[in-house]
Amino acid sequence: MKITYDPEVDILRIIFSDTAIEESDEEKPGLIFDYDQAGNIVGLEILDASKKMENPRAVEYSIPA
Repeated sequence: MKITYDPEVDILRIIFSDTAIEESDEEKPGLIFDYDQAGNIVGLEILDASKKMENPRAVEYSIPA
């Protein structure tokens, strides 16, 4: 998984797989899901990320015990 934030366009992108994107759909305003040929979600984009989260540059990773 790879997470990137582009402050110039204020987009947070989460890539789950390096599989080629076949289709993208804006499921809700500002939330775009990317799908592979089989219909699996391979990534998502959050538009206007700084307005939707406290700090789009910060990432917290945890594994429940």
